[in-house]
Amino acid sequence: MKPLVREYSNDEKLMEDVKSLKQKGIDNENIYILAHDDDRTERISSNVNANTIGLSEQDLKKVLGNIFSKQGDELRTKLQEMGLSEQEAEEYEEDMDEGKVLLIVTDADKAATLL
Repeated sequence: MKPLVREYSNDEKLMEDVKSLKQKGIDNENIYILAHDDDRTERISSNVNANTIGLSEQDLKKVLGNIFSKQGDELRTKLQEMGLSEQEAEEYEEDMDEGKVLLIVTDADKAATLL
């Protein structure tokens, strides 16, 4: 199933929405944060106790391939591993280039009614 993806320009609004999702029953294991800047991703996910897309969400071959990839290629691969199409991953990566942060919820059916 395809995840629910929301884009944010405002980190505080994103963190409010994550807290709201958790209060409404979305399990922490289904909430991911992704930004173009690794430090920003870590800072936001740490502040709201959300996940980042790590080794457990990716295919080992792709992880190893990402070691030598550019940041944009790595982000697109991570998005595809989460269930997005190549075209969707490309579009979201371009938005992250412009400073957007992504909230990715793998329990999409439930989250769609809450956001």
